[in-house]
Amino acid sequence: MCTAANYITKDHYFGRNLDLEFSYNEAVTVTPRNFVFNFRRVPPLESHYAIIGMATVADGYPLYYDATNEKGLSMAGLNFPENADYKPESDGKTNITPFEFIPWILGQYTTVDEVKEALKDLNLVNIPFSEQFPLSPLHWIISDRDVSITVESVKEGLKVYDNPVGVLTNNPTFDIQLFNLNNFMSLSPEPPENNFSRALGFDTYSRGMGAIGLPGDLSSGSRFVKAVFTKVNSVSGNSESESISQFFQILGSVAQQRGCVDVGGKYEITIYSSCCNTDTGVYYYTTYENSQVTAVDMHRENLDGSELASYPLVKGQQIAMQN
Repeated sequence: MCTAANYITKDHYFGRNLDLEFSYNEAVTVTPRNFVFNFRRVPPLESHYAIIGMATVADGYPLYYDATNEKGLSMAGLNFPENADYKPESDGKTNITPFEFIPWILGQYTTVDEVKEALKDLNLVNIPFSEQFPLSPLHWIISDRDVSITVESVKEGLKVYDNPVGVLTNNPTFDIQLFNLNNFMSLSPEPPENNFSRALGFDTYSRGMGAIGLPGDLSSGSRFVKAVFTKVNSVSGNSESESISQFFQILGSVAQQRGCVDVGGKYEITIYSSCCNTDTGVYYYTTYENSQVTAVDMHRENLDGSELASYPLVKGQQIAMQN
């Protein structure tokens, strides 16, 4: 399971937690403008916007988990089991496979409004990358600086939801997740008032009581509520250090610790957390065993080139000794 979010100070930040019980050897990957994106059922993109993000590179092709293009449009795919439903090819539609979806969008478009127009003809087709990489059941968050949408291919067809909170987790479908926030409208970062009964007296015996009732478990529904509450109440300065620190704190509020989520004898953990400054093209990340923030700047690469630049994750704990 996973959590993705947006955050704005002076700049716009987009990132996610990848929560799984195993790794696919993911790496921070920069795709320059002249890398040829071949697609299974539509013409290739021989020239496109440059992209940076986290990907598994298979047979020379970047299978992106989350990414941002040089214009600041961002996108992430999150697990959506038993709800995701990919379709057969359809005449008259733009037939894109799920593993092609991120490069197809980020290679061509700069705003969510442009993406919405393109999605009107989109059909996400049931074609896997290979036997070694079958299709994952996913839904997606797509964001620019101003707005976000959620895209879900379900049995009823392709659903596109406005996402006013700029957060996505997993099941259930996004419309249900968003509606569920109504059940938590009484939460506040402020100390609570007694609305229980005028005949009874109550004590605010601890700080943080305004958020009593905020879910703390690791289910996708609870993580959605907690991530939204944490994000919309977050306060930080405008500096890069303050901004990325606050963003990682938001993701940390819903991170998964080894031993807490048992999936058939293995444990799901937050393999990495990412934070991309979509205005500067700098991609920051931490890993489960490396709390130090590491960064890759897409603009230090040859963005007019044709070869992928890939940086394996720094996974070991980096400790700065002070004596």
